Amino acid sequence: MTTETVVIVGGGQAGAQAAVSLRQEGFEGRVVLIGDEPVLPYQRPPLSKTFLAGELAKERLFIKPAAFYEKVNVEHLLGEVVRGIDTIKQEVSCSSGQGLHYSHLILATGGRVRLLDCPGANHPQVHYLRTLGDVEAMQEKFTAGARLVVIGGGYVGLETAAVALKHGLKVTLLVARPTPLGRVTSPEVGKFFEDVHRQAGVTLCCNTGVESIEDDMGDGKVAAVVTDSGYRVLADIVVVGIGLLPNVELAESAGVSCDNGVVVDEYGRTSVDNIYAAGDCANHPNPIYQRRLRLESVQNAVDQGKAVAATICGKDKPYAQVPWFWSDQYDLKLQTAGINAGYDQAIVRGDIASRSFAVFYLCKGRLLAVDAINRPAEFVAARNILSKGLAVNIERLQDESIPAKDLADVHTQSPAKSVKKEGLSQQEVA
Repeated sequence: MTTETVVIVGGGQAGAQAAVSLRQEGFEGRVVLIGDEPVLPYQRPPLSKTFLAGELAKERLFIKPAAFYEKVNVEHLLGEVVRGIDTIKQEVSCSSGQGLHYSHLILATGGRVRLLDCPGANHPQVHYLRTLGDVEAMQEKFTAGARLVVIGGGYVGLETAAVALKHGLKVTLLVARPTPLGRVTSPEVGKFFEDVHRQAGVTLCCNTGVESIEDDMGDGKVAAVVTDSGYRVLADIVVVGIGLLPNVELAESAGVSCDNGVVVDEYGRTSVDNIYAAGDCANHPNPIYQRRLRLESVQNAVDQGKAVAATICGKDKPYAQVPWFWSDQYDLKLQTAGINAGYDQAIVRGDIASRSFAVFYLCKGRLLAVDAINRPAEFVAARNILSKGLAVNIERLQDESIPAKDLADVHTQSPAKSVKKEGLSQQEVA
């Protein structure tokens, strides 16, 4: 393998993990990681949590220090954009004009924020929260007494609201759906988080869309967010978190099959020889749910990066993991295992009012997922049940006298045999 070159396009969690795993799997050739940001790969989850709050130093965001990459001989091209792929010559062309040959190409291109589509959306006080640069551009405005309007009731929106309120900002949260987290969880859990934010002091408006962003004073310093009901909210800063779009344009231009992401098999291989994909941009077959999924999570990025590296090294390790996610808000930790799409029962374990409970989602008696709020034991138990295809009993799920580790029934569920064609993203499954 010493004459081979692996080029990784994308400097996020999946790209960094693939580079590290290639060395761990014994790859001895050249590894080049190309990132369009001018910094080393870093963790994104803290951006809307501890880093935004000023509680985490920038240096601690980085997945690995520069010295580590030097030690394992991984090259970096930072602040570089890949413009095209020549699949015949097996070469990528960069914005600097540089061409780079590859023996294997990994697309870890991630996603980009979904932009607000309304008049005034480009107002200077409108910000998005996806990159390190995004957060640094808005941190100085996160001061006590400042008026913040958050548009979007997903993880990013709720976490941003919680951090801002903790630091003394006056927060208004606009949610398009009946409850927050409406795309990824149940009405019960969504209503719980709605109540939590209201009780904390957030002005929260559900079933609310945005008509326009206006310049209140004509100087770009204060925005007025106008809702579809005519409600006008003044803001010193506006943060938009309305979803993510997978970056598939580079893959499509090279003739790689794409459908709600770059289509891959269980080993991370695309429709074009020697090209692989991992992370937020990859649409993979999940044997647990018997359907295709595109997931936006650290767990998915890390595990797919490992799987692709193993495939390149001739050690095929199919990606077949239970999806899991988490969110920190105030004194609450929400941990989700699985995907609840298509559930017909939501079983609550514990007292919602206690702020420590779990909601198990079932379809025809089969466990699909769990939302565990300050209940790590139930989260771990659900991951085990899902990964092993174990059966559950509704009465046992509800009975708190039974330890969480003993919730699985003795009978296993029947494994499914085919993967459905539809490709679902985390945002779309709920």
